[in-house]
Amino acid sequence: MQPFDLLASLPAIAAAVGLTITSIVVLALDMFLKESQRRNIAFVTAAGMFLTAGMMLAFWMPTAATEGLYWGGMVRFDMLATMFCVIALLGGGITALITIDVDKLGRSGEYYLIITVSTLGACLVSSASDLIMVFLGLETMTIPLYVLAAFRRDDKKSAESGMKYFLFGSFASAILLYGLSLIYGFTGSTNLYTIAEYMGSDAFTVNLVPVLVAITLIVVGFGFKISAAPFHFWTPDVYEGAPTPVTAFLSVVSKAASFALLVRFALTAFPPALAINGAEVQLFWTNLAAVLAVVSMIVGNLIALAQKNIKRMLAYSSIAQAGYTLIGVAALAADGREQAVAGISYYMLMYMFTNLLAFGVVILYSNATGKDDIRDFAGLSRRSPWMAIAMTIALLSLAGVPPGAGFLGKFFLFQAAVLSNLTWLALFGILMSLVALYYYLIVIKYMYVDKGEDEEQAIPVSGTYRWTLAVVTIVVILLGSFAVQPIFNWAMEGAQTLFASL
Repeated sequence: MQPFDLLASLPAIAAAVGLTITSIVVLALDMFLKESQRRNIAFVTAAGMFLTAGMMLAFWMPTAATEGLYWGGMVRFDMLATMFCVIALLGGGITALITIDVDKLGRSGEYYLIITVSTLGACLVSSASDLIMVFLGLETMTIPLYVLAAFRRDDKKSAESGMKYFLFGSFASAILLYGLSLIYGFTGSTNLYTIAEYMGSDAFTVNLVPVLVAITLIVVGFGFKISAAPFHFWTPDVYEGAPTPVTAFLSVVSKAASFALLVRFALTAFPPALAINGAEVQLFWTNLAAVLAVVSMIVGNLIALAQKNIKRMLAYSSIAQAGYTLIGVAALAADGREQAVAGISYYMLMYMFTNLLAFGVVILYSNATGKDDIRDFAGLSRRSPWMAIAMTIALLSLAGVPPGAGFLGKFFLFQAAVLSNLTWLALFGILMSLVALYYYLIVIKYMYVDKGEDEEQAIPVSGTYRWTLAVVTIVVILLGSFAVQPIFNWAMEGAQTLFASL
């Protein structure tokens, strides 16, 4: 554990400091700016998050001197924490920019403040190394999302989505907390690395079944956070009813942070040492994650085929994407664990940009027309060719079709499964990807083939939106081509340092 030294601790607390300062500035601007100037709060929020992410990448990369446990062992600063915190920061910043022209939401200072606080929670979750910080980080991230889902108080769907999200979330948090308390009861410690020592001891063998039950309860709590079936029931209603920028933020930031925590927890609960005398334990983990992956892919993709609303379709798509990522989680307890960690990291980065691109187009179209059914996108290529191109790239990336980044993202996950002797799971993922291609192509078909109303009326696009969508589109293409090697090498380096610490 690192002794407390403010200067040496800066890398580990960079995100917390940057986001706290951003929150204070946003709150001050909300109090003093005139109504005509409140649009600038979005720029300040995005700038604060991008600047924090940039400083973490440029100056505070983990080294042998800075990597380790901080805050009394509550958080761990390493490459895994850095990558997923950067994903959360970039996701929060892009969300702020795509909200800027959304009626009253784009001029609401408290909205941007809540987004910032939730992003802070996501960063804490990504680096949590103690059960107390795990729960505090998850609640810091999730409670603001309940508020955001019901942000439009005069909208019945928004109020309903907020209430459903709160009720399901509270129930899932109770199950998670019960599992965490059982783990503490068996091990006598809340630190994940101390718990890992218990997992390799004879005491664990004696209490094998009850400890595995506790871990199952924790996985159920995580399943809610990542929208994995059968814990997905809240997802379609919340995605449809919440304000669309909130849906975009919810779909990427909380999911990425939860997967970071799931990876860290899995590798701590099932360290490589267990391979010597705990093969049955690792088999339990592999089977549990594989079942969740299969169920999520089936439920997400098959039900998405019948959806008429674009937000509900993307909700079920999100469930399916969680299933693909769980393929990598299943490989964490086997020989392909390093590839699995790197694949999950890359996939969450790719998914963040891709899904925000898709939701950015939906926000822009809905804001201009007041419609969000799939059929309403008919003729979009003639009303706004660049919007149609951006949406096409996003959908093809989600489907895993080149040149989108989703193709390589799925390839890395499936490769990890093959290396871990889970070839059947990789083949099932490929099959489900083919099913998913159908409902993504349906949207593209409406945009380019079908005729829509008011095709001669162009959709207005502000300069901020134009630049945001253009940059995100380029990033999605680069992540599927030229940028893949350095990003994946970084993720692999993070995986290697993570295993060296176990």
